[in-house]
Amino acid sequence: MITALVMAIAMNFFAYWFSDKLALKMSRAREVNDAEAPALHTMIASLAGRAGLPKPRVYIIHGDTPNAFATGRDPEHAAVAVTEGLLSLLNRDELEGVLAHELAHIKNRDILISSIAAVMAGAISYLATMAQWAMIFGGGRGEEEEGGSMVGSLAMMIIAPLAATLIQLAISRSREYTADAIGAAISGKPQGLASALARLEAYNQQLPMQVNPATAQMYIVNPLHGQSLMRLFSTHPPIRERIKRLTGQ
Repeated sequence: MITALVMAIAMNFFAYWFSDKLALKMSRAREVNDAEAPALHTMIASLAGRAGLPKPRVYIIHGDTPNAFATGRDPEHAAVAVTEGLLSLLNRDELEGVLAHELAHIKNRDILISSIAAVMAGAISYLATMAQWAMIFGGGRGEEEEGGSMVGSLAMMIIAPLAATLIQLAISRSREYTADAIGAAISGKPQGLASALARLEAYNQQLPMQVNPATAQMYIVNPLHGQSLMRLFSTHPPIRERIKRLTGQ
């Protein structure tokens, strides 16, 4: 168990420490300065001030599909990335709602929380792999003992990684609900965020983004076309439920 935990920590610490660079590179995001996107910088600076955060770095992703994500191991090393489609589609209230949602992820240190969840899930997966090899090379036991051990190992190999993954995905969904609530409080415009979520879901279903699946959970709405997947295996909660919580309807 200790070996599995150490291996999981080592692998996920690297991903956590360099989360901003990895996510931005995989998304082909380009950093923009004040002169290139003055209105966007001004809006983010204002919202960050309300949230009590340092202003994050600002990136733009080429593409017509509206979406956004935040990354960084802590508020001092954070970045917000938005697509060109997001800037052209949303009105001011909607854009503020989306940006506030992303700043909420930074404020809540959700990259750290997701990294801890990934460490635990990774450790359980490593344990399952060890159980598999132990079953293969675990000779020298009696038939009854061997039969019981084999059943236990098979159960661990199948059930444990699945359970760990489901817990990890549930944590991801719960963090989205929390970011919605805190983002609405930061912007003071929950209706703007609710309207933005509805529009983003419609556009992402019609025009899915070409993104690395490893980064899909970071976006405010699922950028991949997979609405037929079971809710338990989704990184994002249903948009209808998110809107209901924001509007109280």
